[in-house]
Amino acid sequence: MARFELKLPKMGESVAEATITSWLKDVGDSVELDEAVVEIATDKVDSEVPSEVEGTLVEILFQKDDVVAVGDTIAIIETEGENDVEEQTATKNEKTVATEEVKEVEKTIEKASEIIATPLAKNSDSGKFYSPLVRNIAQTEGVSMEELETL
Repeated sequence: MARFELKLPKMGESVAEATITSWLKDVGDSVELDEAVVEIATDKVDSEVPSEVEGTLVEILFQKDDVVAVGDTIAIIETEGENDVEEQTATKNEKTVATEEVKEVEKTIEKASEIIATPLAKNSDSGKFYSPLVRNIAQTEGVSMEELETL
């Protein structure tokens, strides 16, 4: 069993604190992922704070009408140990996939940079003339001479 600290989220740049208006869950209640646990009010907006995990609410650290600073832990949710292992494994898999995607994007950027760095000729193989403006736009947008020929 792992313990998750539910924190008061940041609501905006100028919002530094919020008042707890009501608890939607009591100690011992089960909490689903993204289920609202508490209602809060700031000087700008009233909203609900959802749970980031699935588990059981085991401790409420602030009561109704208490003023809480952004980032403070407002409740403790106990989660099942098996879910934590699955979440960690899923996170590692997501990081691996993200790393592979980043490498693919970097390769694409590298190829595009090579194409852009290659200056376009004034005339094409077919004899068409391209003005400096057209060549500049084509080079900036990464359009090759072959693509210009098809236009």
